[in-house]
Amino acid sequence: MDATNEEILRQVFGDSSDGEDLELGDGSDPSHCWEPIKEIKGLWLCRDFLPPQRQSSLLSTIQNEEGWFTQASHNQAMRFGDLPSWAAELSHSIRKVLLASDFVLEPIVLGNTDNVNENACSFPSTLFCREPLFDQLILNSYQPGEGICAHIDLMRFEDGIAILSLESSCVMHFSPVDGTSRGFLMDGEKDPPLAKIPVYLTPGSLIFMSGEARYLWKHEINRMPGFQKWEGEELNQKRRISITLRKLCQVE
Repeated sequence: MDATNEEILRQVFGDSSDGEDLELGDGSDPSHCWEPIKEIKGLWLCRDFLPPQRQSSLLSTIQNEEGWFTQASHNQAMRFGDLPSWAAELSHSIRKVLLASDFVLEPIVLGNTDNVNENACSFPSTLFCREPLFDQLILNSYQPGEGICAHIDLMRFEDGIAILSLESSCVMHFSPVDGTSRGFLMDGEKDPPLAKIPVYLTPGSLIFMSGEARYLWKHEINRMPGFQKWEGEELNQKRRISITLRKLCQVE
């Protein structure tokens, strides 16, 4: 990581930030690489965002300290505003890994985006400058066979949504919102139907949605028998917990 990004991280986390987050290091760990999903602009995947030991620690905190998901009938929890300390640390770690990414190509001055070249930044620079990065948290617990229907997140939330997967692998499918055009067409032509885009999520993986991925593509997880397949193999389903971090829109 170059000196410019080190200075950015110092501004965000302070001089004593090392080791205060979820032990992700400085983001330069080779396992913390972002993979753009080429079919969907603005959709990124970090396959090994949290290693197994940190996943276990996080799950222990969620269940033992928060008291969430201790029974199968408890399947959702939300927080607004000030997030729990572990969620704030998770948010800081997401920003840290994003800033250390090779896809941030232009220097970012926190609080000032006037001179930032958006075309040179694969991640929207305005997301890194907002404080807090996230102020809304929702956790969902899905038993085998349970999923979520196709949707886009409510417009009450700003651009830039992060989803962390825990415990069970799954395939999330993306499909374009009805009425959106995915290419250049001659007058009178219609978009050909697109197959759903599958994204394989393993425990500890993080997806980040912005721009088109956030507003023009629906996402869903169908865990009914026969739908959770990857490379021709049926996935062994267990309980899956998702942690979604979002930012509420400012009310004028």
